[in-house]
Amino acid sequence: MLQWTIEHEIADKGYKNICGIDEAGRGPLAGPVCAAAVILPDGCQIDGLNDSKKISEKKRDLLFDEIKNTALAYSIVMVDHKKIDEINILQATYLAMKNAVEGLNIKADYTLVDGNRSQGLNIPFSCIVKGDAKSPSIAAASILAKVTRDRYMLQMAEKYPEYAFEKHKGYGTKVHYNAILEHGACEIHRLTFLKKFYEKHPEAKR
Repeated sequence: MLQWTIEHEIADKGYKNICGIDEAGRGPLAGPVCAAAVILPDGCQIDGLNDSKKISEKKRDLLFDEIKNTALAYSIVMVDHKKIDEINILQATYLAMKNAVEGLNIKADYTLVDGNRSQGLNIPFSCIVKGDAKSPSIAAASILAKVTRDRYMLQMAEKYPEYAFEKHKGYGTKVHYNAILEHGACEIHRLTFLKKFYEKHPEAKR
């Protein structure tokens, strides 16, 4: 069970509405990057809450609903492939996080961010490396972001079945690269992510 140590250290400094924030989808070749911000009731215990990558898809789906029902406030934002190509994935991730925090219906006064850097947030924040395995607030955000993005990619798998998005969610697996070789990029691919691939494989369909 994740402890509330980090949140309580921040609360002791006088902050009241502490939100956790995390993203999903920085690495894939296709689809959006998704960020979630969550304010949980202080000290609440959600059984099985952990880093979204360490729990099964079935468990994530169950936790997704429990987190939404338990949270004092949550916000989920996706930044699409076009914006990623326009401003780059790092800036798109920062934008998603900023918009997620600003979308909370309870105004956060402090943010715990998973990772080692952030920018663009208009309130005080701390970056917590591997925060999704240390902070309940970040872990909750991790699950909301990952489940939301995965569900979106399952919808895209129905629209673009030749790419098998249901298997890899847009990440650069052998199956995915082979599909791009054969069919070219589809509407939701991040073209900036495919630049080196096309340079290496001039025979690939465009």
